[in-house]
Amino acid sequence: MTTNTILLLLLSLVIAGGLSYFQYFFKAKSKSNVIILLAFLRFLAIFGLLVLLINPIISKNSLEITKTPLAIVVDNSSSITALKSDKKALEIYQKLVSKPALREKFEIQSYQFDNDFKTSDKFDFKGNQTNLDEAAKNLKSINKNLIFPTVIITDGNQTTGNDYVYRFDPVNKVYPLVVGDTTTFFDLKINQLNVNKYAFHKNKFPVEVFLQYAGTKAVNADFTITQGNSVVAKEKVSFSPSKKTASLNLLLPADKVGLQIYKANIQSVAKEKNSYNNIKNFAVEIIDQKSTIAIVSAINHPDIAALKRSIEVNAQRKVILFKPNQVNDLQDISVLVLYQPTTAFKAIFDNNKLAGTNKFIITGNNTDFNFLNQQQNNLIFKMSNQREDFLSEFHPDFNLFAIDNIGFENFPPLQNPFGTISTNGNVSVLLSSKIRNVATNAPLLAFAENQGKRTAFLLGENSWKWRLQSHVDNQSFEKYDVFIDKVVQYLASSDSKKSLVVTHESFYNSGEEIIINAQYFNKNYEFDEKARLTIGVVNAETKQTKNYDLLKGSNSFSANLEGLPAGKYNFTVKELNSNTSYASHFEILDFDIEKQFVNPDVLKLQQLALQTNGKAFFEDQADNLINTLLENKEYKSIEKNISTKTPIIDWIWLLILIAVLLTTEWFVRKYNGLL
Repeated sequence: MTTNTILLLLLSLVIAGGLSYFQYFFKAKSKSNVIILLAFLRFLAIFGLLVLLINPIISKNSLEITKTPLAIVVDNSSSITALKSDKKALEIYQKLVSKPALREKFEIQSYQFDNDFKTSDKFDFKGNQTNLDEAAKNLKSINKNLIFPTVIITDGNQTTGNDYVYRFDPVNKVYPLVVGDTTTFFDLKINQLNVNKYAFHKNKFPVEVFLQYAGTKAVNADFTITQGNSVVAKEKVSFSPSKKTASLNLLLPADKVGLQIYKANIQSVAKEKNSYNNIKNFAVEIIDQKSTIAIVSAINHPDIAALKRSIEVNAQRKVILFKPNQVNDLQDISVLVLYQPTTAFKAIFDNNKLAGTNKFIITGNNTDFNFLNQQQNNLIFKMSNQREDFLSEFHPDFNLFAIDNIGFENFPPLQNPFGTISTNGNVSVLLSSKIRNVATNAPLLAFAENQGKRTAFLLGENSWKWRLQSHVDNQSFEKYDVFIDKVVQYLASSDSKKSLVVTHESFYNSGEEIIINAQYFNKNYEFDEKARLTIGVVNAETKQTKNYDLLKGSNSFSANLEGLPAGKYNFTVKELNSNTSYASHFEILDFDIEKQFVNPDVLKLQQLALQTNGKAFFEDQADNLINTLLENKEYKSIEKNISTKTPIIDWIWLLILIAVLLTTEWFVRKYNGLL
C-alpha cells in the first residue's frame, strides 16, 4: 500500500473513533458496559465503510510450481484382451499413476486410444481399431511447445492410420511399455487378402492372398477357399524358418449373379495358439453386364490416359479409345466421351442423334466451339482465340447426385479459350470457373438433361493435373476416382428422377464404418433440407430391429450404423413427411482385425523409441521405466512468483461484516430500550 493510503486509513480510524465517541459518550450520563459495546460496534461499522470508500489494494505474492507433463497413454483396443494382457496393462498403469515420486516430479496426464484418442483413467479394452497415429497427432497439439516424456502402454499392433514410428515429435522422448507375450508361438495367418468388390458373370475374378508363418520348424499347410459347403479353390503351401511368407494368386469362377460370400482358410495338423487369424471371410458382387465407355479424340493428350485410369478403377467399367472416324456403331456404348470435338466429330453427333447415348463433352484449346454450338444448345459459347487458366469453385447446393468437395478449389487450373459461356434450359452446375480468384459466373463442370438424355460438360483441358493433385493431398487417387465414377454413373444411368436416393455398400467388414447416405428431393427436384429421414434396420436372422435418424450434412443425409454384429440385414429408409421409402439389404462379414495378432510388435515400438531418443521397456520392467523417468534431469519443475492485487471493495465478506455490526448494534439498542 502507498503512503497516502496508510494516512487515509489512520484518518479513518480517527474519524470512526470520533463519531463513535460523539454518539455514545459525549454528554452521556452513564458509561455502562452496554454503551461501551455499542460504541465499539459503531466504531467498527464506520471504519469498515470508510475503508471501502478508500478502497486500498492488497498485494499478495505466492510461489507457483509448474511441473513437466508426463503423458501416460493406454492402448484401449481389444487386441490387448486378445493377447491376455488387459490385467497386466491395468496393473502397470496403476503402478505408474500411484507412484508418489512420479506425482511429485510430473503432472501426470492420462489418455486412452483405440480408433480415437481421449482423456481417460478407466479402460475397458473393447476398441475395434488401433490408431497410434491419432495419439501422436493429439499429443503434439495438447502439449504444444513443451518438452515432455510420453509413456505408451501398448502391444504396438496398429490396424488403421499412418505409420506411427515417425509421427511422434522427435524432440519429446517416447517410452513404449510393451505388453503381451513376446515368446514366438507357432502360428499360421492370412495376413492380407485382396479382391475386387465386383466381378462379371461367367468370367473369372482374381484373388490375391498373402500368408504369414511364425515358428521354428518346417510345416506344410492347406489353403482353401469355400463357398457354403463347396470348395472352390485349394492350394498346398510350405513354410520354414527361412521362408515365413507366401503369396497366392487364384482365379475363382463367377458362376452366380448377386452377392457371393466366400471363406478363406489356412490350416495344418499342428495346434495353434490363435486360430482366429487362420480364417478370413470376403464377398464379391457378381454382375451380369459391364458398361462400356468410349473416349473419342482426334488428338493425344494426358487427360485421356488419366480419365481411362479413373473410370476403370470401377471394375464395372470398360474404356475403349477411338478416333472420330473409327466410331460407327454406338449400340453397345453406355457413355460417349467426346474429347475436344471439332468438325471431324460430325458423323458421331449425327449417329448419336439416333442412338441417344449420353455424352461427356470435354473442351480445350483445340475445340471448335462454332461446331459445338451447332450440335447442342445446352451451353452457348462465344469464345476468342486467347487462352486462359480457369480455377474451380464448388457449388454445395448441387443435387443431381451426392458428391463431396474433394478440394476442387486447390486443384490446378484448367485451360480453355477465353470467352463468354451462358447456359440454356435445364443445366445444373457442379463447378463454376474463376480467373485468378475472380468469379466469372460461368460453368466449369455442368450437367444437362433433355427428354431423358443426359450430357456433362467439362470446360477445360489438363484435368490429369487434378488427379495428381488429389493424390498429393490424400496420398491416394481414391477420392478423385470416386468423383469421376459418380459422374460416369450419372451419365450411364437414364433412370427417371427419384425423390429418395439412397447409396450404400452391399457388404461391410466388422469394425468398419457402416454409413448409409440418402438424398430427398422435392417436386422441383431440389434438395430438401427440411426432410425427415429415418432408417429401420432388421437383422435377418434374429429379427431384432433398430431405428436411427439420418442427420443432415452439406448436401445429403447420413446414418452411422456402427456397432452392428456380423450378419445379414434388411433396411428401409423413410421420409416421414411424404411417406416415401426405399428398401434394400447389406451384409456384415465376420472379421475382427484386433484378433489377428499373437505377439506384440516389439520391433516397431523399439524403432519408435529410437526415433525419439527414448527407450522401450517390457511389461516386467515397469520399475526400470519409473527409475529412468525419475533420474532424467531434463524434466525439472519451474517456480514462478505470482503477484496478485486485490481491491478491498472486492471483499464481499467485509460488506457482510458491516451489515452484521449495524444489525447487532440495532438489536442491542432495542433490547436495552435505547431506541
